Amino acid sequence: MRVLPKPLAGATLVVLAYIAIGGVVAAAVAPFKPRGEFIDIGGRKLRIVCMGPKTNAPTILFEPGAFGMAADFGAVQEKVTAQGFHSCSYDRAGMGWSDPGPQPRDGNAVVSDLEKLLAAAHEDGPFILVGHSMAGLYLRLYAGRNPEKVAGLVLVDAATPEASDVPRVQAFVKAFTKASKLASFGASAGLYWPLMGTRLGDKIGLPADAAAEKRRAFASAGHNRTAAAEVAQWPATSQQARAIGPYNPDWPVAVVTAGPSRVKALAGWKSLQAAPARLSHHGFYENVPEASHTTLLGEHYGEAVLRGIDHVRDAIAAAHAPAAKG
Repeated sequence: MRVLPKPLAGATLVVLAYIAIGGVVAAAVAPFKPRGEFIDIGGRKLRIVCMGPKTNAPTILFEPGAFGMAADFGAVQEKVTAQGFHSCSYDRAGMGWSDPGPQPRDGNAVVSDLEKLLAAAHEDGPFILVGHSMAGLYLRLYAGRNPEKVAGLVLVDAATPEASDVPRVQAFVKAFTKASKLASFGASAGLYWPLMGTRLGDKIGLPADAAAEKRRAFASAGHNRTAAAEVAQWPATSQQARAIGPYNPDWPVAVVTAGPSRVKALAGWKSLQAAPARLSHHGFYENVPEASHTTLLGEHYGEAVLRGIDHVRDAIAAAHAPAAKG
């Protein structure tokens, strides 16, 4: 330190002290048992959280977005369970408490894992697929590969593969990829452990159990590295999802978005997001201007996601109702 200029030496000491604090916090975190169960999919295990009784109604299957995990849908899943419906959420390979999977972490790898997980967990569907953010790409792939298991979809502030043609979206993906790499470096250096109890650890607004899981994942080096690897595959995943074709227009599709619509750039993005609902014979669209991309899943604004699920369930019920006699 003596050979460094005083301001630089002081800054270096602050950084070292911060990292040391992070190490102390990490060591002090009590052992934690996450919710759900761990399912072997062929030499590695993925965590799945299923709640509510199985009935004749479609199972609600949650797919989290970038940097997401089962905990992301903790608030919405509790609300669905309170309504008496069966639902499942899970951690993708290398995320949360799931074992890592083979590289690259593109859409085909993610969907292949999901197919194996559902089969091993004896969750046979049919499913109402609910996806947030980047998961919009994964749902397109899963639905195209497993059309017989799809009852309907709810896209929550979700990406679409067609949006990848838009230069502004391409620029966003490039910037997000760089930011994700930086996030993984920060987590690997232990920089996030002192922050896990702050607003940064849970930007969604989750119930206690799910929030505790989310905060640990926020600080986890492995979770962040895998998330960055997934984001780096966004262009490839978009191509895979687009190649498989559009949704069946007979499937009910609800789209729920967040943030103000009056901003021109956001209005254009929301139009792209809403396209699957417009193309469906049973489409539904709602924007929640007060919500953010993350809080849309939380306890305060999660009711909007439930309204999307309700729309899909009602459309399914109407399609299977006996025709009225004349």
